[in-house]
Amino acid sequence: MDAALPPLSASTLYLVATPIGNLEDITLRALRVLRECDVVAAEDTRHSGQLLKHFGISKPLLSYFQFNEARRSEEIIERLRRGEKVALVTDAGSPGISDPGERVVKAAIVAGFRVEAVAGPCALVAGLTASGLATDEFYFAGFLPHKSGQRRNKLASLKTIEATLVFYESPYRIEKLLGELNEVYPDREVVLARELTKKFEEFLRGTPAALLEIAAKRTLKGEFVVMVGAAEPKRKKADMESGCGGGL
Repeated sequence: MDAALPPLSASTLYLVATPIGNLEDITLRALRVLRECDVVAAEDTRHSGQLLKHFGISKPLLSYFQFNEARRSEEIIERLRRGEKVALVTDAGSPGISDPGERVVKAAIVAGFRVEAVAGPCALVAGLTASGLATDEFYFAGFLPHKSGQRRNKLASLKTIEATLVFYESPYRIEKLLGELNEVYPDREVVLARELTKKFEEFLRGTPAALLEIAAKRTLKGEFVVMVGAAEPKRKKADMESGCGGGL
């Protein structure tokens, strides 16, 4: 089957989505790109090295992470100028979504090089689609600020958005975030998705107060996708309360 597929294009930056938990998340296209590229730029070379080894792939690895993005971006652009095929991966999921990648993508486009997204796993999409919350409109805010005051201000600023809100959060701050959600969005439905695609994948649903009760009884481990249901539009709510639902 591979023989019928077109070869990778020279001087192209490939953004390769990698497993967010289960190694079976990997796509056939991702495996082919990783096998045929000239170099893999990785957020953590040790982590990505293990992934490549698992699938029997041996490629040069280039460290590319938050604190060396500027310097490595220049090196990646120079490699593209030489005609190399560069695959960019992060520790999990799609590069550039709350992970390194945005800077080098912009640099590659400005320099006139082709950028291709090798679609695949993304915690945002996996969590939202299985949440039970509205998916027709959503607002992704990524990771909230670390400081409590800044987080509360950010959460308060999003109250006017009539869409599902989506955040990423670590297990170390999840309880604090639930407390802040209880202050800002006490009546909204919240869904916590943790350990996505892994053996212990779990979705917890309820008000912030109800989820705080769960957190008080057990340790919530793993990386989280936190989703907050949209508030009902005031007009719709008023119509329902007055019995004017639009019927004749």
